[in-house]
Amino acid sequence: MKVKFYTLGCKVNQYESQAISEALSKRGYETVTDGNADIFIVNSCTVTAAADQKTRQAVRRFKRNNPGSIVVLTGCMPQAYPEKSKELLEADIILGNRNNEEIANAIEQFMKYGSRVFEIKEHKKGDSFSGTTISRFEERTRAYIKIQDGCNRFCSYCIIPYSRGRVRSKPLSELKEEIKALAEGGYKEVVLVGINLSSYGSDIGLTFPDAVKAANDTEGIERVRLGSLEPDHLTDGVIENLAKCEKLCPQFHISLQSGCDKTLRTMNRHYTADEYRQICRKLRESFEDCTLTTDVMVGFAGESEADFRESLDFVKEIGFEKVHVFPYSVRKGTKAEGFGGQIDKRTKEERSRIMMQTAEEIRLDFFKKQIGRKYSVLFETVDKDGYLCGHTANYIPVKAKISGEMCHKTVDVIIKEISAEDDFCIGEIE
Repeated sequence: MKVKFYTLGCKVNQYESQAISEALSKRGYETVTDGNADIFIVNSCTVTAAADQKTRQAVRRFKRNNPGSIVVLTGCMPQAYPEKSKELLEADIILGNRNNEEIANAIEQFMKYGSRVFEIKEHKKGDSFSGTTISRFEERTRAYIKIQDGCNRFCSYCIIPYSRGRVRSKPLSELKEEIKALAEGGYKEVVLVGINLSSYGSDIGLTFPDAVKAANDTEGIERVRLGSLEPDHLTDGVIENLAKCEKLCPQFHISLQSGCDKTLRTMNRHYTADEYRQICRKLRESFEDCTLTTDVMVGFAGESEADFRESLDFVKEIGFEKVHVFPYSVRKGTKAEGFGGQIDKRTKEERSRIMMQTAEEIRLDFFKKQIGRKYSVLFETVDKDGYLCGHTANYIPVKAKISGEMCHKTVDVIIKEISAEDDFCIGEIE
């Protein structure tokens, strides 16, 4: 039987979809990306109300267009909001991310008895890391590796601790074997990801740099890249240990949320704007060609116009190479749900527009400064116009008109121009 995935949200979800796909493959199922399928699996995200809406639309669309198919809903939405998910009658099978490994059994149960399957296992304090490893990834050059799950922080706006449970770390021996298998499969770059990635090891007596070193020391791996990091985990000692890993890419995505101290306190974030500023300084001093990217939330409850402008000025000051901007979305069950001073939709949209425009101007200026510079680019894909597309170690997107035989290889190129519309630098082989 053919299975098609629809994955929403973060890189952890992408990894878990791959793990589910491999588990189903062992039971005789075939994962497809094009054409029709017998089974549709929606791996959901619930970080924002928009993510929930996309999940509902996908479930209904798959059942409407394929009435004879089996539709499976899993991931963070049913885990966090089981009763709301149960109302999606178009879903034949509903499981939480806690019991993803049971999808194959649930499918076979549904096929045998024809009755709806609904089962959400709760995350419990003290749970250990669970889940299967992967041996391949949908991309041929880069593979995501989930090394950590859960979060203990309980930011006032965030539902994730409820949908993902507490911090759990993959055993180092298991991680080493997984990276080794991917390297033997031809992958050149691994991206370490987690729900609260930089908390890796806090539950098993290890530190985050231990995981990075394991990837760095794996023969065949050329680059190690990191997912999103929490700033207060990036102590001087952690940064010093990371700098010893020569394969670690000098690109760091450090969650900011706001550059205003008042807003950060209301969000229950664990740092000040100045502490964040010093971390950025330390990273740029420790890594050559270091680039910094981030997430910024606008329109949080109680954010005044002055608070927003303070956050905007901070983004300008740091000069992030890329910023993901999103408006605050009230999540049922979080502390911020009951906060006063909720911002109206129009104001949030306007603040989003201003912040995104500023971020785009900073990025364009950064791109212009790359013209004439030489970089090693790991090419990953070929676009419709025949350009090879890839990234530098510090994650500058580059495309070049060179032989397709260079795809999945690292090539030195000179940046000649930029394509702001496509968000690419154009390079030529040296």
